[in-house]
Amino acid sequence: YHAMIRSGALKSGDPIELLEGWLVNKMIKNPPHRVAVRKCRMALEGLLPAQWSLDIQEPITTADSEPEPDISVIRGDTTTLLDRHPGPEEVGLLVEVADTALDRERGWKKRIYAAAAIPAYWIVNLVERQVEVFTGPSGPGDRPEYETRQVFLPGDQVPVVLDGQEVG
Repeated sequence: YHAMIRSGALKSGDPIELLEGWLVNKMIKNPPHRVAVRKCRMALEGLLPAQWSLDIQEPITTADSEPEPDISVIRGDTTTLLDRHPGPEEVGLLVEVADTALDRERGWKKRIYAAAAIPAYWIVNLVERQVEVFTGPSGPGDRPEYETRQVFLPGDQVPVVLDGQEVG
């Protein structure tokens, strides 16, 4: 994957991400998706402690994947990472906004994030108008999964937890 990028076979901005060793087309972004990402970003930015930063639709690197979550909350200043993308040990929270790709977010992406031991994974589910919060990742194994799934409906407050502490 990285050799293809270095050679120019894949270019920055190509609608491709690496998922469990497969090159996968990224889904088209509808206007509600764009608006939901913006609103979520604005809400999270105001809550993050100084030692955390926020990336929008930028890669993270796991053992076998390089997904580009809609929102990543990363420990430290990501502008200092000039030679690599953030890894799982630096991720506090990942958010995927789902409308046309809900099955992918609940299946493939959730499995990748659980295997990488990402502590918190949110699906902003535009189809069912809810936020699904997954915590307690199993880490690598035959069937990576999250121990806990909570559903928040419109009007509910979704707790933002980083390093085991609620920050908002």
